[in-house]
Amino acid sequence: MSFLKRKKQASPPPPQPMPVQEEVTAQEYLLRLSYVARSSDGLRLRADPAVAMAIPGILEPLSQTPVEIIEPLPVEYSDASPAIERFNDMQQWVLARRDVSPIGRHGLYVLELTDALDMTVDTFFCGLLHGDPDTSGYPEYNSIVGGLASHWDELSGELIVRAIIGWGGRGLRGDTERIGQKLLSSLYQQVVASGYSLGEAEQARLPSMGGGSGLTCAHCGYEAGSATAFYCPKCGMRMVRGA
Repeated sequence: MSFLKRKKQASPPPPQPMPVQEEVTAQEYLLRLSYVARSSDGLRLRADPAVAMAIPGILEPLSQTPVEIIEPLPVEYSDASPAIERFNDMQQWVLARRDVSPIGRHGLYVLELTDALDMTVDTFFCGLLHGDPDTSGYPEYNSIVGGLASHWDELSGELIVRAIIGWGGRGLRGDTERIGQKLLSSLYQQVVASGYSLGEAEQARLPSMGGGSGLTCAHCGYEAGSATAFYCPKCGMRMVRGA
């Protein structure tokens, strides 16, 4: 009766290996940020505090908003920076700029990130030059923010003024570059036409600050990086030679 016995079923063969896919369909997320800044050559103005007080009036005809005066950083915030990768410096920057308007804060962010401004010594006269702000008061990415930046020459004591603009964010419009260049030229010509200009400055920007030189301003505490400094580039007062 062996033919009545149930035959043992053979085990199925192992499944074939699935082919490895070299390319996997993926969702792509990309954010492109672009910031642009432009600065003119420096112009020399008379070493007179009254001339410095007249700078907002030079900018007013070209600004769509009231001119905001942003003073250099206090000594305790000298390391402040808007670069988010340096968190401690970013915290200092937020604290130092908490009272600045959205337009001024955006302008500082763009111009300091691109190294167009050195706010340890520069005074920034700022306004919205082109475009519109969004519902929160910050300029749109294609709006142009800028104005005039000034510091005191450390040898002659004259006021050095530059025209400066910046824009950017999520993308750029094709005509922003053209409009920005036109505004930069207009700002420069406004300073020339003001009657305060004594001519072009040989050096519009200060050299990068290295170690301390022992020359300290008695008024604001700023320490110059050059041993030849005679006037404070931050407040214009005469430097005091240390030990």
